[in-house]
Amino acid sequence: MSDLLDTLQRPIRDLRISVTDKCNFRCPYCMPAEIFGEKYEFLPKAEILTFEEITRLARIFVALGVTKIRVTGGEPLLRRDLETLIAKLSQISGVQDLTLTTNGYLLADKAQSLKDAGLHRLTVSLDAIDDQTFNRMSGRTHGSERVLKGIRAAEKAGFQAIKINAVVQKDINDHLVIDLAQHFHNTGHILRFIEFMDVGNRNNWNLDQVVPAAEIIDRIHTVLPLEPLDPNYTGEVAKRYRYLDGGGEIGIIASVTQPFCGDCTRARLSTDGKLYTCLFASEGTDLRDSLRRGASNAHLRDQIARIWRRRTDRYSEIRSNHTPATRKIEMYQIGG
Repeated sequence: MSDLLDTLQRPIRDLRISVTDKCNFRCPYCMPAEIFGEKYEFLPKAEILTFEEITRLARIFVALGVTKIRVTGGEPLLRRDLETLIAKLSQISGVQDLTLTTNGYLLADKAQSLKDAGLHRLTVSLDAIDDQTFNRMSGRTHGSERVLKGIRAAEKAGFQAIKINAVVQKDINDHLVIDLAQHFHNTGHILRFIEFMDVGNRNNWNLDQVVPAAEIIDRIHTVLPLEPLDPNYTGEVAKRYRYLDGGGEIGIIASVTQPFCGDCTRARLSTDGKLYTCLFASEGTDLRDSLRRGASNAHLRDQIARIWRRRTDRYSEIRSNHTPATRKIEMYQIGG
């Protein structure tokens, strides 16, 4: 089929699927504990897409041009029997890259079963190794060792070049950027630093808390010299660098200071079955209702295609110094 293009001539290539809105962390930049306390009501089971519904939609997205699927949350490993979904998604012809993003807390017990189910790659969120800073960034008190144990279990299960994502927030964990780089230097894994972004409405974002990508790279370069690398593919979100001593590579995701909307090929499916065409979108289109009303695959395909062809999103390119007043979807509902 010919490429499905939006108004800015961007094809649809990536689908990010949130399988749960629940998380066992309370990171201040995503699910601050003062809002998401024990009495917070997450989605009831009946409103969450089933594995069969997710798989059906994924097949339709692949028929429209998607080649990469990322499973996210919330924390996706909280979804019971997630391996069953991974196995279903891995069997879809045309899926070239099936990956999962996790905070790593449950990974030690799940890594082998995920690999056996057909998962290709893993991304682990880890904002600090220092326990005090880790606890501050995760909103928990258990330190980083359990996450590191999960990464080791994933290595043992056969996952290679695991990506480690670290959100960098000024005066909170930016002083540990070099420590993280040194820890994952020569491990074969790819550490990626993410500028603190204004995702959702509850993280009190402001531009003063952003550590620019260029500054992060400069800091690391003074200790572990770097040189830039070409992107692996069009639309890759991270700018790549390699260590001159051969110790591997790192990445930097600079949505704030160096927006990459022009190459964005990502669609997002929320836990309750809404299609979002931007991480910073305020509204999505309900696909679950169509599914449960008995819509045919052809109807769903046409519905998704119409949405994508009308897509105009380029939020990061038009962001001002202050978060716009418009309400945005929360990150835990559609993943990062």
